[in-house]
Amino acid sequence: MSQKLPGMLEGTIQKIKEMIDVNTVVGEPITTPDGVTIIPVSKVSVGFGGAGSDFTKGKTAQGDNPFGGGVGAGVKVTPVCFLIVKDGNVRMLPVAQAANTTADRLVEMIPDTLDKITSFIDSKTGGKGE
Repeated sequence: MSQKLPGMLEGTIQKIKEMIDVNTVVGEPITTPDGVTIIPVSKVSVGFGGAGSDFTKGKTAQGDNPFGGGVGAGVKVTPVCFLIVKDGNVRMLPVAQAANTTADRLVEMIPDTLDKITSFIDSKTGGKGE
């Protein structure tokens, strides 16, 4: 097997390590003028793949085997929450994730729909809620 594929894999892994460090997951703190510190927290997902092949039937004039291969990677950073530090107290403020399915969207709509129905009933009954 050619030594080129392991070299390609190592090079790609090194580039991913350079892109992602602890500051990608727990971001740099931001301090506001009134003394509140905000720390962003994210989720990092990495996808990675590689393949290669030696073509042993056709040797070159130098005696080397021709090689074909490729390596690829993808990185996704998703914000999860913010840590709010104020007067020695820490509070977590989650980032709302968008609904991915129809069922999730329906569940998200229930509180707003119930409020609208309650308002409609109150307007018809004169605020008695009956």
